[in-house]
Amino acid sequence: MTIPEPSAAQRAVSDFPNVWKVPPRNKNFTGREELLSRLRDSILQQPTAVVPHALQGYGGVGKTQAAIEYAYRFRDEYDLVWWIPSDQPGLVRSTLAQLAPQLGLPGPTATGIDEAANAVLQALRRGDPTRRWLLIFDNADEPDDIREIVRPGPGHVLITSRNHRWESVVDTVPVDVFPREESVDFFQKRMRKAISDAIAVELAEALGDLPLALEQAAALQSETGMAPEEYLKLLQQRTSQLLSKGKPSEYPVSMTAAWGLSVAKLKENLPEAMELLRCCAFFGPEPIPRSVLVPVKGTVRPVIADLLADPIKLSGAIGTLAKYALVRVEVEANRQAGGQRGPGRPATLQVHRLIQALLREELDQETQEEIRSEVHSLLVGALPSAADDPTNWPRYDALLAHVRPARVAESRREEVRDFSIKMLTYLSSSGNYAATGSHVTSFLDRWTQDSGPEDRHVLQAQRLQGDLLRDQGRYAEAYELNQATLVTVRRALGAEHRDTLILLNGIGSDLRAQGRFIDAKEHDEESLRLHRKVLGTEDVTTLRAINSLAIDYGLTSEYVRARELLLEALRVAQGGATVVTRGTELNLRTGLGRVVRLCGDYRQAVDVCDDALIFGREFFDANHPRILLAQKDLAIALLRSGETEDALAQAIDLHERYVRLYGVDHPSTLAAATCLANCNRANGNVEAAFELAFDTMNRYPRMYGPGHPYNHGCASNVALLHRVLGDAQAARELNRKALDGIERRLGRDHHYFLLIAINYASDLAVLGDLKNACEVGVEVHQRLSALMGARHPTTLASAANLSADLEAAGQQAEGAALFDATMLSYLETLGPEHPDTRVAAERRHLDCDFDPPPV
Repeated sequence: MTIPEPSAAQRAVSDFPNVWKVPPRNKNFTGREELLSRLRDSILQQPTAVVPHALQGYGGVGKTQAAIEYAYRFRDEYDLVWWIPSDQPGLVRSTLAQLAPQLGLPGPTATGIDEAANAVLQALRRGDPTRRWLLIFDNADEPDDIREIVRPGPGHVLITSRNHRWESVVDTVPVDVFPREESVDFFQKRMRKAISDAIAVELAEALGDLPLALEQAAALQSETGMAPEEYLKLLQQRTSQLLSKGKPSEYPVSMTAAWGLSVAKLKENLPEAMELLRCCAFFGPEPIPRSVLVPVKGTVRPVIADLLADPIKLSGAIGTLAKYALVRVEVEANRQAGGQRGPGRPATLQVHRLIQALLREELDQETQEEIRSEVHSLLVGALPSAADDPTNWPRYDALLAHVRPARVAESRREEVRDFSIKMLTYLSSSGNYAATGSHVTSFLDRWTQDSGPEDRHVLQAQRLQGDLLRDQGRYAEAYELNQATLVTVRRALGAEHRDTLILLNGIGSDLRAQGRFIDAKEHDEESLRLHRKVLGTEDVTTLRAINSLAIDYGLTSEYVRARELLLEALRVAQGGATVVTRGTELNLRTGLGRVVRLCGDYRQAVDVCDDALIFGREFFDANHPRILLAQKDLAIALLRSGETEDALAQAIDLHERYVRLYGVDHPSTLAAATCLANCNRANGNVEAAFELAFDTMNRYPRMYGPGHPYNHGCASNVALLHRVLGDAQAARELNRKALDGIERRLGRDHHYFLLIAINYASDLAVLGDLKNACEVGVEVHQRLSALMGARHPTTLASAANLSADLEAAGQQAEGAALFDATMLSYLETLGPEHPDTRVAAERRHLDCDFDPPPV
């Protein structure tokens, strides 16, 4: 994997790293030579894996500008430089995830934010594709929030922070105010008209050499033409006023005074720009999407409504704020090599956090609440409609940075809480589980306090919290929470409310995760009846309920009914009468391929699964959970159809992806491991199959609990391998326990029980107990014929094994008759070249393995 080289045209512009995301360089940057030299020397002193370094100092001192200058000045030393806003942990992982495509990894729209961010960090720590990288975490004020993320690697990590606690965590370079000579140099470079050294010294002293205050002063004088002497006079008056009011120490008086003068001139020259700046103060300190500033419904002050309705006036206000150095404006074009900005209108506005704080503090509480409500209206108006559509996720991500600073959780407005629920849905759909958990907790705490436990939005948030627990494999907690929520939502909203129906569908998954397949089927049958009654047959929520019931039928051995349901749902989904997301259609296609296989039509299952995967890859990346699930079903279908080498190739790739994305203990990884073990056995890799199957068997109970049918199915795979490796006694004991467990939960007429019983009969035969082997074989064959049909491949496997055991037990005539009938069916169904046909023809026992379907 390599980072693509820039084009010759890009190189001709300037020699920049191939991957580059850094804010524009400050053309007025002055001094800091000693600081940058110390920082560079400190970094280079690390001989191997470089530990992170931090620029630490209080607000307005210029930490961010120093970090930007470092990136530009030493850009030749890096192949990759990536800027990461770090106020909120969720933003850190989101920005890291955006780096994934640059490294040749699946992006966050394909795998979710957490998985993409983890893949990026793993690649960088390995030095793949380059060891020459620099990550800059800007405004990382809490070490605990990103301590795990900034672990050492072969590249460089730079942090800016106001928090002195970083001194005990990483190598820290303190950043102080400018030395006086640098302040003088700054003014002489920044001022439109030349000033004397003496005046520059006076200005610097009055402003405390604070870089942000110097910038404010220079911008105001350059924009208004105010003489330095007049500015000094006004500044002295402003400072005296501030000192008499006892301004808090965290805001330097020099900064506050300089800011106050700029604001006074802004009010005088363009008051609507001042109101826009106040509005921006109630967003977060991260870039504010330009698309937010459009006419919206809801609470907006008249002056802002008029400004938003007039694009010319709005552009003028933004331009004025930029000229006064009160906002930083970025443009809506992708940055070319070297941070060059292409044409386009402003895409983001950013206000320094210190200026935001000063703006908020000058307002009374009532005005603060009025403007905060205005910001809520703007956020609501900018939100895309579909939270589960990956094409909308970048826009959701840009708004996420402002949810907490704008105190969205405190709003009681219906539309603002609807916004919050959509934001939670986006976080869940994109796989950002950490941010989902954090935000859903804050919303629930506040909303429950303000509106009580039966509020509609409280109940929606609780449902999403249950979904999160299930996604994390915390099945028991999810079930407990969802059951409690169901009681409340039925009482508060009614049994036929859409929210109630959506929650019902999720509870079916909870029941399946507990191994209660029959209870889940009964639950989902009633759920689907309600969906059809309330929402109709073509609503997308109804189609999802159909998919859930089809899963239940598959788990209770009713494969034909499952196939009929999914065919019905797909006809509706593809008919165009209702809006169905690509993800929902892919789930239906994948489920159909699975049940076609379970019905015994292996070749047809390969075709359906392959079509599903081709369809999905038009819209989703290779690591999207729905694509991985479709790939697993294709691998199993290939294995069953006898294409063992192709199945193994798919299974190896699939398992590697799951381990990298989710770790070894995730339910999906365990299912992929089972598939890979089965494919290894079919390809003669018995030792590797046993090692993986044994490890997976031991992990399953920790995920699903001791009594889950999947545990017993995986144990039967290990038992099969025990016998193949020559230990039929261990195989018989393990299969006997598995049979007992399955029978207690599902009975003897379940496909899983009969599948294991086929292997158990083979254990008995190998151990010489032909009498019991034949008794078990006869019962299994009869039950499978009734359950699956006489020509189902599993039924044929039981018949082939039984015919061999009957002949070995001395019942040659009966065995030969069964053998002849079985071989005829094999030739007509699987064909003469299928591995099962050949094994049966050679009078060898067929082995049946287990693959756990999704819950």
